[in-house]
Amino acid sequence: MTTSDTNRVKLSQWDALMLESLRAHGWSEEELLRRIHAGELPRDESKFQFDYAQLTASAKNEPAVFEAAVYNGYQIKFNTLRGTASWILLALGEEAELSLEPGQESISVRLSREDRDRLASTLSYGWVIHEEGSGADGGKPVYRIEPLNRS
Repeated sequence: MTTSDTNRVKLSQWDALMLESLRAHGWSEEELLRRIHAGELPRDESKFQFDYAQLTASAKNEPAVFEAAVYNGYQIKFNTLRGTASWILLALGEEAELSLEPGQESISVRLSREDRDRLASTLSYGWVIHEEGSGADGGKPVYRIEPLNRS
């Protein structure tokens, strides 16, 4: 975890995923921080098999940075395609569709504008979000998330 020159808190993608998986327990921010610092965390039975001891260690190394991430949000240092899709599932509760065709890698997902804005604020530099169309019958629009530059 680090902060940039603009004091924007940054987390590793893995720390962000673990944090979002713990938010699903519905704890207050204070309780979440207390449990993380104390190492009083449940065993993860999800497909991710998170080892929350790593999150506790990260939080102990930089407690002020970690607390700012919990209270004020964060940006992920470096996103991957699958990691971003996992973040969308854990943080926003939406199943994203991956396109893994070489040169056309992207993620498609229906999101509310609020969720789209939250995603945009967490993505690392080099990612873009395109609206693919308004939601059918007033529903959520479809967004395509992709790397800005492909090698």
